[in-house]
Amino acid sequence: MQLQLISIVLILHCMEYTNCQHHGSRHRQHKQGSGVSSQGCQGGCQTCSVYNGCLTCKPKLFIHLERDGMRQIGVCLASCPNGFYGTRSPDRNDCIKCGSECDSCFNRNFCLRCRAGSYLHKGKCMESCPDGLVPSDTKKECVPACPADCDSCQNSDTCTRCAPGHFLLHGQCHHVCPDEFEPNDSMECTPTVHCEVGEWSEWGPCSRSGKTCGFKWGEETRTRKVLQNPSSMGSPCPATSETRECLVKRRRCKPKGQRRGEKKKRFNLQEKENAEARRERKREREKETINLEDPESRNKTEHRRRRDQSRDAGTV
Repeated sequence: MQLQLISIVLILHCMEYTNCQHHGSRHRQHKQGSGVSSQGCQGGCQTCSVYNGCLTCKPKLFIHLERDGMRQIGVCLASCPNGFYGTRSPDRNDCIKCGSECDSCFNRNFCLRCRAGSYLHKGKCMESCPDGLVPSDTKKECVPACPADCDSCQNSDTCTRCAPGHFLLHGQCHHVCPDEFEPNDSMECTPTVHCEVGEWSEWGPCSRSGKTCGFKWGEETRTRKVLQNPSSMGSPCPATSETRECLVKRRRCKPKGQRRGEKKKRFNLQEKENAEARRERKREREKETINLEDPESRNKTEHRRRRDQSRDAGTV
């Protein structure tokens, strides 16, 4: 009887031991399969899984689920990508998908940018704009028919005339013309023109008080030309002439008396040339008179002309 009781006790202990081993084996297999860990995680993950990537993120980061075939992989980002918006809670920060018409959004009900074919108006993406507004292909928004401060326009992006007090530049109206532009009489911004000058000339002769002799120190000057005059707000032209002190070989000026003698000599030579010209004109007139006279008178005139020539030759 005692042997039977001992046998039963041993059988029960053996069954309990077998069940414990089997349960422990299954627990270890489950733990190894899930791969959940807080060690070795990268990219801002706080906890991660080999199969599903990040499970939770470090503080201030958003968890974003990226699809890879049939599974989703978690990544931790400082901001959510296009088409998603971020939500924060004490437990975690998530990236939530925007509406299908939004390219980016503030939340599920307020778009910031629309997908192609839609135009933004008050946080909504619309295929056609409300009355009084037109679609802008550049801004992807519903905008007024003319740009701001525009009196007339070619389209919603290009102004052709600005409202009073504004200046037109490249189809846009400005309160003040941008840098390197200035307003003109037509209320347009035109490029500012700065002065341009050429190269310096060679230095001129050294002189003083208009004379180039009788001194040791004088002044010489050089100049340069203005190639482009500036506009009203352009940079003014620099100096176009420079003067500097110069040193020359000291030489005496010719005496005044000598200069007067040279002047008188030139005057006498000029007078002689004038007298010869007057005599030549007289001979030409006499020839013309001879041709018109009868033969007898012509002979007398010719004789008188020869006599005058002989007298002039003796005078010279």
